[in-house]
Order: sequence, then C-alpha cells, then structure tokens
Amino acid sequence: MAFFGSSLASRSSLFLRLTYLDALKTLAPVEVQFAALPILLLLLWTLASIVLVLWSRSRQPGNSTPSPTVANSTGIVKVSVSTKVIGLSSGRIRSEQHRLVERRDSRLGVNLAVTMILLIPCVLLLLGHVRLICAIHDGYHAAERSILQSSDSTDLLDVFQVYQPVTFAPQGDNGCDLDLLLMEHVFGASYGEPFVGTYEPPSCKFDTVQINMTVTSRGRQYDRLALMYLGDAEVFRTSTAEPTSTGIVWTYIKEMSQYNALWQQQQKLIFDLGNIITDVYTGSFNVTLTAHFSYTKNARTADVILPISAKQSASNSSSAFTVPSDNTTVSYTIPAAASRAVVAISACGQSQEEFWWSNVFSEDTEDFTDTVGELYGYSPFREIQLYIDGILAGVVWPFPIIFTGGVAPGFWRPIVGIDAFDLRQPEIDISPFLPLLQDGREHSFEIRVTGLNITADGTATLAGTVGSYWIITGNIFLYTDDETSSKDLISHKSTFPLVDAPAPKFTVTRHLVPSKIGGNDTLSYSVTAERTFIVSSAKYSWSQKLSFSNYGSLNQQGYSQVNKQLTSGKVAITELGDKPTSSETTFSYPLLVNATYGITSNSLTIDAWMKRGLEIDSSGGPGISTYTLVSGPSQLHTTQSGKAQYKSVTGASSISWGNTADEFHGTANGEAYSRSVRAVNGSVVYDTQPGTKAVSVHDMTALGRGSVRSMLGRGPGNPASS
Repeated sequence: MAFFGSSLASRSSLFLRLTYLDALKTLAPVEVQFAALPILLLLLWTLASIVLVLWSRSRQPGNSTPSPTVANSTGIVKVSVSTKVIGLSSGRIRSEQHRLVERRDSRLGVNLAVTMILLIPCVLLLLGHVRLICAIHDGYHAAERSILQSSDSTDLLDVFQVYQPVTFAPQGDNGCDLDLLLMEHVFGASYGEPFVGTYEPPSCKFDTVQINMTVTSRGRQYDRLALMYLGDAEVFRTSTAEPTSTGIVWTYIKEMSQYNALWQQQQKLIFDLGNIITDVYTGSFNVTLTAHFSYTKNARTADVILPISAKQSASNSSSAFTVPSDNTTVSYTIPAAASRAVVAISACGQSQEEFWWSNVFSEDTEDFTDTVGELYGYSPFREIQLYIDGILAGVVWPFPIIFTGGVAPGFWRPIVGIDAFDLRQPEIDISPFLPLLQDGREHSFEIRVTGLNITADGTATLAGTVGSYWIITGNIFLYTDDETSSKDLISHKSTFPLVDAPAPKFTVTRHLVPSKIGGNDTLSYSVTAERTFIVSSAKYSWSQKLSFSNYGSLNQQGYSQVNKQLTSGKVAITELGDKPTSSETTFSYPLLVNATYGITSNSLTIDAWMKRGLEIDSSGGPGISTYTLVSGPSQLHTTQSGKAQYKSVTGASSISWGNTADEFHGTANGEAYSRSVRAVNGSVVYDTQPGTKAVSVHDMTALGRGSVRSMLGRGPGNPASS
C-alpha cells in the first residue's frame, strides 16, 4: 500500500516514531521528571563510586617494597636486595599499609552505605512509575502490532464519548424489568429513507426508560447526523464516528425517562440517519437500539409533550425544520390544568453553519477569495430564539459542537468530541406565559436562529437570519396539576407576562491588512455580547444573564485561522409567593481552535490544535432535564485538548494522526464520577477508568471528509452536510 509515495516499512517506521514521541508528549511534565529522576541519581552515584574505588586502588601500596631485578642468560630473574634494609624497614611499611587499607575500607563502607540509602527511594520511585512506563511501551508496541498486521484484520476499534455512565436504579415492587429491541437496521443508501417501526409499550408498570445504542461500521464514510423520533417528537439527537477500513464500534447508553408521556403510548418510531453509498464512500452503519424498562419510583416527568416540529411522521419522514428556509411556527391549545411548562430546543448547524463559531462578518466573506475562497458570514455569534405569539420568550446561546470529521479527524479517534454522541437540548421555562396561554385558544410557538450584521456606522445588530443551514426541533413539556382550582386559573388568565428584554449589547472590531503582493494578508475581528432577559407573571419569574466573546484572526492570506471563544450564562426559574423557591443553572463553553492548512500541486495538509470545555452546575428543577440529562442537582466539568495533523496526497490514501486528552468530573443522582483518558494516534495510552483495556492503533486512513472546506469551513471543496 502506498503511503505518500513511501514503502510500508518507511511508513511503519515514521508512524511508530510519531506514536512513541506523541505518547511522551501526552505525559505531564512532572510525571516525566519524576520518572527520570531515580534513574539519573542512581547512574550518577554508581559512576562516582566506581571512580572513587579505582582511585583508591591506584594509590594502594604493595606488601613489599619493589626490588631491582636482573635477567641472566638462563632467563631466570634474580632479585638483589639488601636483607638488612628489608629488616629495618618492614615494620614501618606494614604499619603504613594497615593505615591505608583501613582508610580505604572506611571510604568504601561509606560509599556502600550511601549507595544503599539512595537506592531504596530510587527503587520505590521506579516502582511507582512502572504503570507510566508500561503505558508508553504498551502504546508503542500496540502501534507496532497494528501497523504491521494485515489489512483484513477483523478487530474493531472501540470509539467512545467520555460521559457519566447512566445508573440503573434498584428494581421496585410489581414493576417492569424488561429489555425490548426497538431497532436493528443497516443504514446504507439511506438518505431520505429513515427506519420506521412501531413501538408497543410493555404491559408492565414502568417509570424509567434507558436505551442502549450500539453501532458498527467499516469502510470510508462521512460522519452523519441522526435523529430519533417518537411520533413527531424528537427524543434523541446523535452523530456517528467516521469508520476505518478495519471497522469501528461504539455503544452509548442514554436516559430517556423524561419522555415517559410518549413511552406510555403506542408510537411510530422513526430513526433518521441519512447515509450515502458510492464507490468511494462505502461505509454503512449497523445500528441496534434496545430499551430497558423498569419501575424505580423515579422523579416526576411531564404529563404532556407537544412537539415543535414539521410533524412529518404520517409520511414516514423526519420532522426536523431546516432553518432559515422553513417556517418553524406551530400552534397549540394549552390545557388549563398545566401548572408548569418548559420548552426544550434541539439545534445544530450544518454545511455553511457547522463551524459558525469561526464565521466572519458578512462584509469580510470575500476578503480571501483568491486564496481560500469565500468565507461564511453573519459573524461567529449565534442566538436561538423562542417566540410565543410573536413575543420573545427566551433565548439559547448554543454550545459549539464539533463532530468527528471536523477540524482534523485525528482528534477524534478513539475519543469523540464532547457531546458528539448525545447533543443536549437547552431549556427555556415558559411557566410565566401560562396565564396568557390558558385561555382555551390556540397559541403559536416559533424557533428562529440569528447571527449579526454590521451597519454602516460600524455597530452590530441582530441579522434575523443565518447561512444555510440549522436543523431545529423543540418539545413543550407540560406538568399538569389536577388540584389547581378553577378560581386560581381564572384569576391569572387575564394577566399578560411582564417581559423585560432589552436588546443585547454588542461590541465588535475588525481590521483588514492588505498584502504587498496583492489581495489581503490578515483579518482580525472580535465580538463581545451581553444579554439579560426576564419574564414574570404573578406566580413565576424566568431570568437569563448571558455573556459571549469571540476573538478571531485569519493570517497567511487566510490559510491560518484561530478563534478563541467563551460563552457563559446563568438561567433561573423562581416560583413566587410567601416563600419563593428558585432553581438555577450556570454554564460555560470555552473554545480555542487554531488550524492551518497548506496545498501543493498534489498534496493537502492540515495542522491544528484545540482546547475546549463544557461546564454545567445546576440546582435541579422539575422532572429530568434534557439539558443536564438528570434529575436534581448536578455538576459537570469536562475539557478536551490536543493536537492533530491531516495529510492527503493525490493518488494515495489520506491519513490523520494526533493526540487528545479528555478530563471529566461530574456529579449526578448523588454519585460522583471522574475519568481522565489520553489517546495517541488512535491508541488509548492512559485511562483512569478501572478495567479499561488499552485500545490498539488502527488504520488511520480511509477518512470520511475529503476536502478542506468540509473539515474547516473554508478552503477548496464543498461543505459537509448531514
């Protein structure tokens, strides 16, 4: 197999050297220093001891004084000494010899004692780092075995997302303990042809549902977006990993009890994973979905779930909106018994909007057309808005998801990006709107996505639209209260909520530097934003306080780009009264990505590094949150960092390698969970999770996305799509 025009042997040698060096790079500097310290000390002291012993022996006197010798004709050596001299001097010589020997032995004893004293801590330090050293060598030898093995290996690379495992609560009395196969399907040429099945609820009592999704794939394929529906309501949004020629497998377990109101009834189950099979893109996705039903006296969940979707289940189709082209408005009559209402929004950018966090102002989209082509506009700021009867009810500033084909694929093997297997659904509490909604009439719900425009005076305003495109759905979770008196309902029906929604505050900068040889050389730009939002009724108050910043720069005529972004905020719902009670959630999404690409007549390279995170601290709220994914208080702090490279040569296979570290700390359902894992060139070289088996290096070729634009959002080629 050709590898950039080199032989398999040279490919193996180069790749193994990269593996070993990258394994060393992933170790913390302190660990490396302590691992080397005992060896260095031991070597230095041993050398010093040897030198001292040799020096002592060189100065050691003999047992007798040397005498002159004379050789006769027979070859026998005759010694001629004066016996009188020997007799007179022998006493003093023997005394001096004894003193020298005692002094030498004393020095050697001290040397030996000190050597033993130093040897003990050295041995302890070495033993303490055996795991570290073994991890390096195991990763190296795993790489060696994998590179040299034949290409028809049946081993599957186990890819995974680092997340807090879903706990299975003890079984309650007289309830379900049942596993049910929901789907087993191969998504080959499945674009526009989702899986459609019928779900029948178990006859036993249940309040807890967890699903196991296991996927295998082999060949070359894009990463794909997948949406699962019960009827018209989206209940799960995930994405695939990019397969290898030898195959991959992953399993994800998801809490689904928040949709109990849907699971209790017969449903049309639709799983939409649009895939395309060609001579080049050969990978199918074999997906198995299994649900576990149990009765655990779980947290209360919504009594009614109303989808904000295109409602296409009757035609066996996906019900997602495509924004900005679709009208996302739906209308419902809200029951008078509703005492609490929450809207969950599922949204992610695709194509021109996949890397929205790296977009530029629309005025700058043609700054580098001669080098990297047209850039995508509307700035790196995005706001998702919920409108009720045309009134702004709340906003979402989205998490910058990076799918497994994004930036450089070498980042995401075998550790996928944060939330890549389970995209969270941020929530907007619309309980303050209930007095407006409970009048027996239909009311409209609409979701919009907007970026920024720059006006003639250089200020920023909401654009009211974005590029193509975002995939959007939502669900309205209603909690009903049968004990709510009609008098209480009537007293609030004529009350409109008080909405305090000042325009967000934006600060923007942009600076374009022309090139001396024509065109432009650099573009620097920044956006900072702040928004507060409060809506109140007689019973509830919902508030949001949000902050955003993005500092971007394109250098080297657009070939190099860096973006540093931070989104943070606090949302709270307060139930008013004599003793007000509040539930609040704070979050932070730091992101730093630097990517440079280069093109020659027959090759393409990408060099990138990134650091990103997700932090959520929540005091909990009603039911099971679609955002925190649990009920009650929870904390989540996770970070990813790494470096990756990509290279493609015309007529040869492309390859991507890199190293990624993932740190996860979380608390949910009263249980704490932590995991630290590092991967180098497809091999797990360090993992704190007990019982984890090291993952071997697999084929780094046969990557899905084949153009710079599909991986970075700029450059030659076409953008990626779902």
